[in-house]
Amino acid sequence: MAKCGTKLTALERSWILYDVGNSAFVLMCATLIPIFFNALAEEGGLSSVEYLAYWGYATSVVTLVTALLSPVLGALADTKGFKKPIFMLCLGVGVVGCCVMGFARQWLPFLMIFVLAKIGYSGSLVYYDSMLSDVTTPERMDDLSSRGYAWGYIGSCIPFVVCLALVLGAGAIGLSQLTALSLALLITAVWWLVVTLPLLRRYRQVHYAAEGREHAVRQSFVRIGHTLRHLHEDKQVFWFLLAFFCYIDGVYTIIDMATAYGTALGLDTTGLLLALLLTQVVAFPSALVFGRLSARYPSTTLIPICVAAYAGIAVFAFFLATQWQFWVLAVIVGMFQGGVQALSRSHFAKIIPPEKSGEYFGLFDICGKGASFLGTMIVSVGTQLTGSANVGVGSLLALFIIGFVLFRLSCRAGVITDKASG
Repeated sequence: MAKCGTKLTALERSWILYDVGNSAFVLMCATLIPIFFNALAEEGGLSSVEYLAYWGYATSVVTLVTALLSPVLGALADTKGFKKPIFMLCLGVGVVGCCVMGFARQWLPFLMIFVLAKIGYSGSLVYYDSMLSDVTTPERMDDLSSRGYAWGYIGSCIPFVVCLALVLGAGAIGLSQLTALSLALLITAVWWLVVTLPLLRRYRQVHYAAEGREHAVRQSFVRIGHTLRHLHEDKQVFWFLLAFFCYIDGVYTIIDMATAYGTALGLDTTGLLLALLLTQVVAFPSALVFGRLSARYPSTTLIPICVAAYAGIAVFAFFLATQWQFWVLAVIVGMFQGGVQALSRSHFAKIIPPEKSGEYFGLFDICGKGASFLGTMIVSVGTQLTGSANVGVGSLLALFIIGFVLFRLSCRAGVITDKASG
């Protein structure tokens, strides 16, 4: 294990900065963007239940599209010289979509642009996460990944505080709320792009599965096909992906739909935003703590602890009804959010072939990174069928229980594999 506090290289710092940049967009997706959509939905005559359901369906579409594109694009990125350009393309779609979203004045076009921007963001994460094996060593991965999430949480607060002040003080400076929200999206997009520039300047692909650019697309299909056919043979990776699919879907559903959930319950909007800002503040030291703990305890111990904590969060959300309960929920989420995200990323990077990192992280992304198909569908369908947002969110408990069990199976398979190879 690497010692915590080890000085970071310039490339490692640049890699961390992308977490700082994209996290600003993530925070907007969890806070102000749902409020923007809610305002447009009310103008369009949608009810609170319809608003929550359509928001859930939109995030589900993002996951489905990303799931179809990520494995092939990830395999293509494992060709020498491809990873960085494809990363830049996805980044561009996300940044431009974030800007254009602010010009929409009807709920349906807004939702369509949001889907495109989120697809760009999700795609960029496939290549960003796969860069981990290129920018550091295996023994430093847990600590570096934790630092990335930690600084992402606290760094995202800088543009968010500016955006929040702009939205809350819009009337005082003579702006409408929709205009203020549009400017907030522009600020977020500029922050995202500017903070990413050091990584674009310094990153060079080290590991790759193929060199030839001729027939690169066809060869990418061949490689991903081979991996999918034989994936079940690597029990450690196979069970981990299934586990990750379940528990991270629940995690990202809570992140993506927190504001929409609170709004549907009729809670005060300003209080919701401040509570979610508190989540980011709490998540900063918590992610660093998990990075330090990774020097003493393996990720196979720490990840189940985080998943069990999220199971408790789902139970708590089922009974949530008041503003102070939402604040408590925000603090608890912040304590474990960074740990489960960072350790899952670095744990996966350590158990896969580094030369196929793009391909494997494409599969990793299918399982819920940046969006949550199964989780959002559970919440949306549960909400519509019962008319209760509490029932929909509380149903996420099943995902965490299944994820916990499958992760233990992966750990057991890893022990067996290590013994066999030894």
